[in-house]
Amino acid sequence: MIHIGLTGWGDHDDLYLPGTKSKDKLIEYSSHFPVVEVDSSFYAVQPKERMARWAEETPDHFSFIVKAYQGMTGHLRGKPYFTDVESMYVAFKESLEPMMECGKMKAVLFQFPPWFDCTRENVTMLREVKERMTGIPCALEFRHRSWFEGDMKEKTLAFMRREGWIHSICDEPDAGQGSVPTILSATDEALSIVRFHGRNASGWHQSGAPNWREVRYLYRYNEEELTDWKQKLNELSKQSKEISIVFNNNSGGDAAANAKQLMTLLGMSPQPLASDIIRQRKEEEPEQLELF
Repeated sequence: MIHIGLTGWGDHDDLYLPGTKSKDKLIEYSSHFPVVEVDSSFYAVQPKERMARWAEETPDHFSFIVKAYQGMTGHLRGKPYFTDVESMYVAFKESLEPMMECGKMKAVLFQFPPWFDCTRENVTMLREVKERMTGIPCALEFRHRSWFEGDMKEKTLAFMRREGWIHSICDEPDAGQGSVPTILSATDEALSIVRFHGRNASGWHQSGAPNWREVRYLYRYNEEELTDWKQKLNELSKQSKEISIVFNNNSGGDAAANAKQLMTLLGMSPQPLASDIIRQRKEEEPEQLELF
């Protein structure tokens, strides 16, 4: 079973008709895709009431991949919001309760930073994180390629299987340190996650630029690249019962279109984008007669 969605639901303009209010976008989004990645949880632990509302607004079959708070992955810079690690984890896990209770929590995604390399200290940290998250499905995504270099690749995958980590597989440019290769190996029989970040190699390391996030994820996958993934997903489906795919290449508004394109290639029948509907309506409008 393959489910396809996007990172976030607020910024994909081609999904929504003009005038769609922000509060109505998740409801509309859930009519297009069965899964979404919640990115706002990375920047701040979301109020429990907000998470409950999102769960209530979506269909029964819908699910959420919730990104782990930045204080839990070592991204946080500046003064911490929480006084200690324990209270941080308690608050984060409490925020997940509404989605857990209704069965809509697919996984918590722990995406570690580019400087989180393969060391004994960091392996210990991963064990501690998993211990704190007992009972909650957790996915793991690396940004430092030392985890997959040489004989460390099989050791890393074996570690993830033993510790119960779901593999978050990346499609991204081969840009040296700070990027990881696509490793088509499941570590959980129930679920694998695939995240499409785009392949903008020239913009991948521009972290010093003021708009580096927009530059990094500015990419549109072509038909050949997505067709190649059709075969990869067939192979991955033999290892995990379910694959959740999220497109993160939305700097240029490409994520939703690419997600629909892949759905079509996989034999699904996605509903059209709002931008396509608007374009079709304009094409079907009768030409105005020249009266004067």
